[in-house]
Amino acid sequence: MGTADGGTGTGGTYIGSASNSAVSVGDNNTVRNEVVSAPADGGHRELLRAVRELREDLARLVTTPETRALREELDGAEEEIRSTGQAGATRRESLRQRLQDAATAVGALASGAAVGQALAALGG
Repeated sequence: MGTADGGTGTGGTYIGSASNSAVSVGDNNTVRNEVVSAPADGGHRELLRAVRELREDLARLVTTPETRALREELDGAEEEIRSTGQAGATRRESLRQRLQDAATAVGALASGAAVGQALAALGG
């Protein structure tokens, strides 16, 4: 960044070039610049959709330690898919375990079954 007058400070501000950037002008602004990857394949797109749906459904249930841990794992899975395009094997296994731990609470939710099916389709 520099000033339009060549550095004397009497002109406007210019930006020569910017990529993958966020700019804010004025007081009390908040700027976010998120790099989001698309899910790597159809299986991860389906898992992401199911994770989001189950998280919404969990908000309707009474919170237990198991559902809290599941929600945290769902949050982590969404973040991992959004940032890398996929959920790694460790994340999938952890999500599967949290889903099993909360089975009593989520057993009647179609969204819980959808997450389980999406995980099975990914082979892990």
